[in-house]
Amino acid sequence: MTQPLNAETSPSSLTLPDTALVSELITLRDYLRWVSSEFYLAGLYYGHGTESAWDEAVALCLGALHLPWNVDPGVQDARLLPMERERIVTLTRERITTRRPLPYLLGEAFFAGYPFDVDERVLIPRSPMAELIEDGFAAWFPEEPPERVLDLCTGSGCIGIATALYLPTCEVTLADISQEALAVARQNITRHDVGERVRAVEADVFSGLEGQRFDVIISNPPYVDKRDLATMPAEFRHEPALALGAGSDGLDIVRRILREARAHLTDEGWLIVEVGNSDRHVEAAFPEVAFMWLEFERGGQGVFALSAAELDAHAASFA
Repeated sequence: MTQPLNAETSPSSLTLPDTALVSELITLRDYLRWVSSEFYLAGLYYGHGTESAWDEAVALCLGALHLPWNVDPGVQDARLLPMERERIVTLTRERITTRRPLPYLLGEAFFAGYPFDVDERVLIPRSPMAELIEDGFAAWFPEEPPERVLDLCTGSGCIGIATALYLPTCEVTLADISQEALAVARQNITRHDVGERVRAVEADVFSGLEGQRFDVIISNPPYVDKRDLATMPAEFRHEPALALGAGSDGLDIVRRILREARAHLTDEGWLIVEVGNSDRHVEAAFPEVAFMWLEFERGGQGVFALSAAELDAHAASFA
């Protein structure tokens, strides 16, 4: 009786030379099928914008061909030029052999519907806080949008720049301790032509922002605890460690933010922070604080909001 094929027993066609693959695979449909099969066989991790081998294959092929995600499905039967086929094969090999996340291979990631430059100097955008930005922070500012926003630990600048794009009257400051990350953020400021309202500054949490106040401080800081950091899939090893790990419980930076944020908020301001899986550590560290944990339609967890008044009320706990 013939045994069914599975990822452990099925041979990979990547043992063939590129010339053989390029000569046999002709249309975009061919490559979507082939790439998704190879990704499945390779057992890749999907957590940087896609959720399955098929989704990752679509993202790779469309990205390699510079096609938008919502392209007419009829394009699947288009014949590809040899150089286009070669690029897809090369990217597929590199994705599998190096485990580099796809956005790094393409040099681009999407956040809140906008493209951003990314490379190994910054985290790949994937925060659920995109939904808050798309909604203009209406839950906290139902009548008038915030005038001044701080994107703390900005990385690529995607959170702050997307805020500026959705709120055309808002002034945004991007802050990060990494000069390398700030260089990428400045590329994205230029890319989206928001330099009149968005600036990037070097700051160690709030050191470097003295005397400045904001209506919203939004932050996706390093928050991965020591245990999670040690067990993360290989794909995450390509992201800057400085932007991921934050001590044994993941709260080294979050504690500083909670302690210092009030001095940089307006009296009606709000602090919004993503802590991911370290939400349990936040609850354990500050059991007396009633954090507002946000829910997202598209999924995601571990984002809390605190008002300036709540930061005042719990100042002793955060000290």
